[in-house]
Amino acid sequence: MVTEEVRVLKRRHLIYYLEVYDYKSNELVGHLVDITPKGIKLVSKKPIETGKAFILQMMLPEGYFKHKLLKFECESQWCKNDVNPDFFVTGFAVKDVDLEAKEIILKLIKQLGFND
Repeated sequence: MVTEEVRVLKRRHLIYYLEVYDYKSNELVGHLVDITPKGIKLVSKKPIETGKAFILQMMLPEGYFKHKLLKFECESQWCKNDVNPDFFVTGFAVKDVDLEAKEIILKLIKQLGFND
């Protein structure tokens, strides 16, 4: 587990939380809080095990993309209580995404990110 994190890419918060599912079980894992091409942060009702590999799929908002889903591999890095104690936040490192997935992520940031 990484205790000292050096963030190269600025996290971008989205204007609304997108649903993220486990690709294999199709169970809701959580809602996307922020994203970069290298990582994501989810908020969830349950804590998520750290150091675990996942294949996740995200429901993309209609009207922005030709695809309905974005599928990617990632690994959970950390999990802690949210500001709201009824929820948990988890950070994931996104593993080598292909060019198309990276373009979708960048478009998500551009189209749906806060201008901060």
